[in-house]
Amino acid sequence: MNAAPPRRAGAARADVTRMAPHGDTLVPASHPQEDTVTTTDRALQTWTIDPVHSSLEFSLEYMGISTFRTGFRAVEGSLTFDAARPEQSAVTASIPVGSVDVTNDRLMGRLMDPDLLGGKDHPTITFQSTQVEVADATRWKVTGDLTINGVTRPVVLDTHYLGQAKSPFSGKTAAGFRAETAIDRAAFGVTWNAAMDTGGAYLGERVHISLMMMAVRQD
Repeated sequence: MNAAPPRRAGAARADVTRMAPHGDTLVPASHPQEDTVTTTDRALQTWTIDPVHSSLEFSLEYMGISTFRTGFRAVEGSLTFDAARPEQSAVTASIPVGSVDVTNDRLMGRLMDPDLLGGKDHPTITFQSTQVEVADATRWKVTGDLTINGVTRPVVLDTHYLGQAKSPFSGKTAAGFRAETAIDRAAFGVTWNAAMDTGGAYLGERVHISLMMMAVRQD
């Protein structure tokens, strides 16, 4: 009779099914839960938008012959985020209307009127995400509620996740994002316009929005 081959010491643990009594029946014993921590068990991390290294620009057709482009100097907010689970992420952002980047005082005052940005009555633009759809590991569609001039409408941000890096100065981890969308300004009560002698409109109706955002992880 041939002898059974020797069992490697390390293999014994893998081959043995531990049994535990359960009434009159033996059932497999459960494995200790503390030995396994899955991605879904890990809490989403909290990040704060870095206003110094984030920017929001918008542009629209101007006089039918050019493009007017400017932005806001202040972007604030936070997000919960895990690159392994982007579909569970959420972001909240706010922008003071008064931080619009224009150098002409008369234009600044006019932009605060109700038929433009409405900053006199509604001094803050806000965005609150409601859903994140994942196309791949770095490209997502972030749906949320955008409020301008006191009017809230759903928008979709085409978002590109740019990765993470640690600052050599603060030692903190930051994540970068780029997002774009376009809106119909009249849908938000931004209705002012004027007729040109060419028959066209002074301002275009579609506003293109581009966001560059850096967020810092709160360790």
